[in-house]
Amino acid sequence: MDGKLLARIGAAVFVGLAVTMTLVQLLEGPAPRSDPSRAVQPRDGDPLALQLRACAAMGERALSSPDCRAAWAEKRRRFFGVNRGEASSELGEAPDAASVGAPLAVDPET
Repeated sequence: MDGKLLARIGAAVFVGLAVTMTLVQLLEGPAPRSDPSRAVQPRDGDPLALQLRACAAMGERALSSPDCRAAWAEKRRRFFGVNRGEASSELGEAPDAASVGAPLAVDPET
């Protein structure tokens, strides 16, 4: 047998298999999709989850609500694992004047 003829037969078989596999994939039914409407339910007894859900339902009005802002701040605090004392010092308290701009003490013997 000639080499060219063998290559043409191989190419024809390959194209035939590719077309067959494509038809099989198209004729199969679509894969079942997971139901996106089922949401994870919050733990019972966690008022923060309920407050966050209520804020989400409020839409843009939640941006001006102090309750929603407090709930979001608490959620961030829990997510990042910041203790209440650390959070207050990072958010609002100014550092004392002695530590700002004060030169470092240098030991001349070292």
